[in-house]
Amino acid sequence: MLILGIESSCDETGVALVDASGHDTPRLLGHALHSQIEMHQAYGGVVPELASRDHIRRVLPLTDEVLAQAGLPLSAVDAVAYTRGPGLAGALLVGSGVACAMGMALGKPVMGVHHLEGHLLSPFLSADPPRFPFVALLVSGGHTQLMRVDGVGRYELLGETIDDAAGEAFDKSAKLLGLGYPGGPALARLALEGNPQAYKFPRPLLHSGDLDFSFAGLKTAVLTQVKRLAHARPEGPATPQLAQALDAAQKADVAASVQAAIVDVLVKKSLSAIAATGLRRLVVAGGVGANALLREQLNAACQRQNVRVHYPELHLCTDNGAMIALAAGLRVQAGLLAAGGGAAAYRFDVRPRWPLSELAITAL
Repeated sequence: MLILGIESSCDETGVALVDASGHDTPRLLGHALHSQIEMHQAYGGVVPELASRDHIRRVLPLTDEVLAQAGLPLSAVDAVAYTRGPGLAGALLVGSGVACAMGMALGKPVMGVHHLEGHLLSPFLSADPPRFPFVALLVSGGHTQLMRVDGVGRYELLGETIDDAAGEAFDKSAKLLGLGYPGGPALARLALEGNPQAYKFPRPLLHSGDLDFSFAGLKTAVLTQVKRLAHARPEGPATPQLAQALDAAQKADVAASVQAAIVDVLVKKSLSAIAATGLRRLVVAGGVGANALLREQLNAACQRQNVRVHYPELHLCTDNGAMIALAAGLRVQAGLLAAGGGAAAYRFDVRPRWPLSELAITAL
């Protein structure tokens, strides 16, 4: 069964084709991605209307590129999967609309996929795929969660952020340092030049006794430190002039200290989840999962405790169509998505807010 996957939840347009025949893990046949980073940089963040318009321009050329990689015509596609949510409503509607139109034209079914489930299952496309059950750390710009995963669609929420996500803490700290958009990768690069022990930033909820996260207080601590270094009034606003008052060494030290605090919390909470569940396998997914320090420290900690840790391939850490096609294929194989179709399925059905925990009890 050949499944075409379309991802358009935010600022990346992704299309991919997987072969989900039989019971083997779906195989990636083609993959293409366009990032809108350059377009949004001028605004310091994602502009939803511009994102939606760019998805419209990119999705069909990317589809042609993927089919050319696979050496197959569009008519060979057996089903079209799209990101149903969560994400930006307008951006999701682009992917949904294209998938429904394509499915109707081909007379093939369409499948709505949960964006986070795509991230969660993306390591199954890696050279070292995991096996069920495992603990999953979903860590991205908008989400930080720990899940127990016993199979496709069998998810138990163990803990999540009660305010900012880890990716937000990276991005907001980067903005305070004047690093622009996207902030997380820029901060990680700058951190290589700094001292991670220069500033003692808080590790929120590190000893809370549960598996929840909190990063809002860390962001506040970074703002306070930047103001102190800039000799600014503590009650004053966070302005671009604050970053301009810092020298290169100060910025690098703040970046390294922020990254160390975030990674410390993610590593220790992940190990606590492993201990609480008794499982010996950890999966890390989402954009922050590409962070080199996080991988280094998780690898070392898990090796000491004889725990296997799995990641997506680096090019599949960000949003992409491959994870959407894969998730649809795995759900079909698990009997959780029907391979049939029909006119009733061709509806523009998106869910901008959609808890991953609902997948265990709610059909797509």
